[in-house]
Amino acid sequence: MSWQDVSEDLTSWLVLTFCFLPLIILWRHRTQPELRPKGCRRLGLPADESNLHDEFDPKYSEGVPAGTHDENGLPSWRIKALFTYPLKSCRGVELQTSDIVATGLEFDRQFVFAQDSAEGWNTRTLRNAGYQRLALIHPEIWIPDPSVVDYDPNLPEIKSEGIMIISYPRPKPTTHLTSLFTKIGIRTGFLNPRLSFSIPLVPPDSSEFPLIPVKIWKDKPLAYDYRTTLPPSLHAYLGFSPSTSPVSLFRASSAHTRSIFRNAPREEVLGFQPITGFADAYPIHLLSLSSHRDVAAKCAYTIPRLSVLRFRANIIIQGPVAFDEDHWKRLSIAGVEIYAACRTVRCKLPNVDPITGFRHAVEPDKTLKAYRRIDDGDRTNACLGMQLVPAVQEFVMNVGDEVMVLERGVHRYIKMLAPGEKVEGV
Repeated sequence: MSWQDVSEDLTSWLVLTFCFLPLIILWRHRTQPELRPKGCRRLGLPADESNLHDEFDPKYSEGVPAGTHDENGLPSWRIKALFTYPLKSCRGVELQTSDIVATGLEFDRQFVFAQDSAEGWNTRTLRNAGYQRLALIHPEIWIPDPSVVDYDPNLPEIKSEGIMIISYPRPKPTTHLTSLFTKIGIRTGFLNPRLSFSIPLVPPDSSEFPLIPVKIWKDKPLAYDYRTTLPPSLHAYLGFSPSTSPVSLFRASSAHTRSIFRNAPREEVLGFQPITGFADAYPIHLLSLSSHRDVAAKCAYTIPRLSVLRFRANIIIQGPVAFDEDHWKRLSIAGVEIYAACRTVRCKLPNVDPITGFRHAVEPDKTLKAYRRIDDGDRTNACLGMQLVPAVQEFVMNVGDEVMVLERGVHRYIKMLAPGEKVEGV
């Protein structure tokens, strides 16, 4: 064989290699098939719809009289939007209607990420340094629906009372070549820029999901450990090594909920002691659009469009003038009595943009602290929004429901207590 023949063979081999290598790499990292659980329907509004599509309209900066109706015959003070946040600190699910259960909106803050440490498993949220990537994790709730064609009560999806699909951005490849072809694959549509996996909404009766203590603030409730369901690519996206900085996913247990005291009405008043899952302190968080617009206007110098979504409220209302809710004690929503337990004391979590995951260095925390440190119970931190405790444990709430104030009064925030610690005078 001549040198020319060898050279031609080598050239051909190199050409074939560089032609097919991208295809091989892309095939190995190809888009996962879309997960569509059998026998279920997706909870919430379609992805391209939102009741907050006009949240930046200047009209929401102005209050209107309570008890009146608008040109469409709707109550002037009403629910503008509803959100449940099944996976704490991750993207919310916007709803048109929601069942309210003992822990708040159904599914709200029932799942949380936690990191292993010398003290055990500690919950991790957008507050924690390095966890702003949680904002770009999107959970979907799929619940059983007997009306769909493939519904079967024996399906595992039905036995687990539905499933949650969790998607997240595809991690950046570790090599330059793989990175290049991954970009090509995404741009050509061969690869999905997001990866996903699914988990049961309610753990089946097995040892696969053991109950383990998880620390949230000063509580350590037992929760189901879902770590076996987490794919390695999720660890890669979060930027933590499974061997050196283990991260797990936990599901709240209905038998090990956290009882709420502090500012919450007591069992003697309600007939039951309020409880929650992985919410910080109270079942429901309410925020007024006019109050938010006031804050957003003061932040416009650096964040021109500060979305109300940064504050992760369950109920967003329209109608009252800015900060009218600061003094609400009892209200009615769709005829159901609800206690305004206390003001919502804010941390720096809203500094994270829920769309991009970018953490702003100072805003809106700086602006809030400049004029919203209004509660004598905590003059260090600002307040925006109200924490609610319904007087009944089960009812239905809808977008458009009327909001009425039944009682006004004075609020004084009570800070976090250690287990067994009592509030002076209570």
